[in-house]
Amino acid sequence: QVQLVESGGGLVQAGGSLRLSCAASGRTFSSYAMGWFRQAPGKEREFVAAISGSGGSTYYADSVKGRFTISRENAKNTVYLQMNSLKPEDTAVYYCAAGPRYLSVRTSDFGSWGQGTQVTVSS
Repeated sequence: QVQLVESGGGLVQAGGSLRLSCAASGRTFSSYAMGWFRQAPGKEREFVAAISGSGGSTYYADSVKGRFTISRENAKNTVYLQMNSLKPEDTAVYYCAAGPRYLSVRTSDFGSWGQGTQVTVSS
């Protein structure tokens, strides 16, 4: 089981940027694909971005493609989400998650979750 701690959320104006971090505790961090998901009040959790264990493959939801970048630094057991050109519709609680060895965009494939960090984008 992987323990995840997220940070970096906050309040930002539309068009601004934020960088989220997720620190993991685990002996085999590089074996896990990692993902970022988000959930707005009253809405279901939705996929944002995912990255393979080695960092060699990434995938993004259409809504964030070209604006967000997922990356990882396995030596530090950390995954990042760089968010640029933020829009009010990006407002949500953002969660990082550890998945299987293969890259996945399915919520059910991720077994370990962080506590979430609030991102609020004002117009």
